[in-house]
Amino acid sequence: MIYLKLFWSFLQIGAFSFGGGYAALPLIQSVVVEGNGWLSVTEFTDLITISQMTPGPIAINSATFVGLQIAGTGGAIAATLGNITPSFLLVTFIAWLYTKYNSLDILQNLLKTLRPAVVAMISTAGLSLLITALWGNDAIILSGISLPAVILFILSMVLLMKYRKSPILVMVLAGVLNVIWNLINGQL
Repeated sequence: MIYLKLFWSFLQIGAFSFGGGYAALPLIQSVVVEGNGWLSVTEFTDLITISQMTPGPIAINSATFVGLQIAGTGGAIAATLGNITPSFLLVTFIAWLYTKYNSLDILQNLLKTLRPAVVAMISTAGLSLLITALWGNDAIILSGISLPAVILFILSMVLLMKYRKSPILVMVLAGVLNVIWNLINGQL
């Protein structure tokens, strides 16, 4: 039964997460954390981190990770298949439509109308992750902010945006700096 629940949950996520993996994050969080209680907010943040560090689309990596955590290998397969099925069917159908009707303006306008909703979904996911990274599960108050997290956030943003460094390099550097910080403070 859990396999069916995982498949169905990620089928819904896959069906309504237009705009790629980051657009799926609020849906995944809603289903996995709030709806089913499969993961805590902290575990969800860890899921996103792990999904970013592994090759492949973040939504599929997330589905696989959640399925594995909840029901082992079978759960990973069920969640992953649920997540990719809508995309597979939709892309096949859209490819057929596009090749047949690519000169129609209505098709182009339809795709353009989805952009604002996708931007809102990505922004929501980003803000949620930022709040969790800087404050954890605590209330959003200035005294509760994690100074090392703020420093790593600012450093990462500068390296990514100003110096156009590789996201992989930035993640490795952030991880190394965090380990060093924890060693200095005796937390490891």
